[in-house]
This record gives sequence, C-alpha cells and structure tokens, in this order.
Amino acid sequence: MKIEDFEFPNDLKYNDDYSWIRVVDEDNGIVSVGISDFGAKLVKQFVFIDLPEKGKRIKKGDTYVSLESIKWSGHLKSPVSGEIIDVNEELFDEPERINKEPYKSWIIKVKLDDKDELNDLMDSKQVVDWAKKKLKNQ
Repeated sequence: MKIEDFEFPNDLKYNDDYSWIRVVDEDNGIVSVGISDFGAKLVKQFVFIDLPEKGKRIKKGDTYVSLESIKWSGHLKSPVSGEIIDVNEELFDEPERINKEPYKSWIIKVKLDDKDELNDLMDSKQVVDWAKKKLKNQ
C-alpha cells in the first residue's frame, strides 16, 4: 500500500515505532526487523547506527537499535521478543542504505519467543491509517 511517497508492502507487519517485520521462517519463528520507508524518509539520511549484539535477548518494547541522522537521534523499540540471531553488520559502515532500500536493509533477525506477538502488529492497511494520522499531526 502507499500513502503520498511512502510505501508499505502488504507482506510485512508494522509497529508504531517505524519498524517493519518480515517472517522469514514461519516454522522456526524467525523474523527480520527493519525501519519502514515512512521512518527512513521522515529522518532523511541516517549517518550512524549502533547495532545490538548477536545472541542478545530482547523483549517487546525494549530498544533494539539506536540511530542518528544529521538532525535527529533516537532509539527504536522492538516489535517482538526473542533472541537476536543475526545482525546486519553491513549497515554499520553504510547506515544510509536504510534510506535507499528500507525494505531490503533489515537490521536484526529474531527467533521469536511467542509467535502470537505478530498478531499485535499492524498490517499494511492499518499502518497507512496510522501514517495518515502522523502526517496530519506534523
């Protein structure tokens, strides 16, 4: 789905902290997590990323990544709980890849503690409605 210049692929889930979630292995409960096109374009260009450690356990709502752009710095909350089984280390040297290809630039892969947490996330229609409200309030 699309709103203005922002893309929200239908095969992903989203949280209200600008992250997307893609199920990469449904049987084993593995997902990749990244930053949505909406979040990436609002920030313009990332210049630094502090990646988490592989093997670390995270809980839904915990910070999973810290980022900086020229005019913004902040932390994003994890949309899921589980073990970080992989980290996209290429982003450390090229955080701007998130801005260029947000849906190819996953940040972490997580083995879920509870697959049902995915039911709490927004689908593409819900996230478009959420994004419209965000844009209206800016």
